[in-house]
Amino acid sequence: MSASLDFLVDLLDLEPIEVNIFRGIQPNEERQRVFGGQVAGQALMAAGRTVEHGRVHSLHSYFLRPGDPAVPILYEVDRIRDGRSFTTRRVVAIQHGRAIFNLEASFHDMEEGLTHQFPMPEVPDPESLPLLFERLQPWKEELAEWFERPHPIDQRHLGDLPWHSHGSGEPCQRLWIRADGQLPDDLLLHACVATYASDMSLIDTILAPHSVRWDDEDFMSASLDHCMWFHQPFRADEWLLYDMDSPVATGGRGLARGFLFDRDGRLCVSLAQEGLTRLLKDKKKGAPAR
Repeated sequence: MSASLDFLVDLLDLEPIEVNIFRGIQPNEERQRVFGGQVAGQALMAAGRTVEHGRVHSLHSYFLRPGDPAVPILYEVDRIRDGRSFTTRRVVAIQHGRAIFNLEASFHDMEEGLTHQFPMPEVPDPESLPLLFERLQPWKEELAEWFERPHPIDQRHLGDLPWHSHGSGEPCQRLWIRADGQLPDDLLLHACVATYASDMSLIDTILAPHSVRWDDEDFMSASLDHCMWFHQPFRADEWLLYDMDSPVATGGRGLARGFLFDRDGRLCVSLAQEGLTRLLKDKKKGAPAR
């Protein structure tokens, strides 16, 4: 594994401190709040470590409060149901005595059933696309803090970078992603790494047709919920095409969908996320800022 991927595996390797209670470490980074993919991946790991059989097939989660990046996160697991085919877990992430994140996950023993899927889009191979580091070189000084962080996920964007569209883009986005190195053969770990990576781009898809950006003073954006359906086993250290679109944004919220295909064209994961897209009011004029 690369040093950055080793960092992510350590981040997902929770410490058991009591029955059904785990503690997650924080990265040594300058952030205003905990990255949503981190808390979602850690919560799924906590759930999975209490499951004796089956693999995760779905998760449904809500971001309740901004996480404090300066203190560890406690994960309390509720063993809701242990069935013969399905196992259900609820996980609450806690900081400073309050819930910051809630997740429910279901695990299923694979069985025979109907089979069909959307076809994978035809796109260039990831090896033909530049590294994200290369594409961001013109903004290296502006993004100095970003360049200093470890980046365990290799990202190869197709077309324009979504946050540089300045309102001219379509509400869709495609990129190849994979872990930056080889992971152990642990299906739960691969699912958790994909969960971590999946929160990196969905809200960018919502913002692509608009002139607002994450750091605008008159705009507020945050993940509200995050849902994933794991259809079949995959490796997060092999290339996955992340195909995203945003069908609607209204009422201060936007919806984004995503699909992860492997290089054989198999649809491995489907996702949906709603994000806050709030225009802050001008205090003097009392009208939404533009």
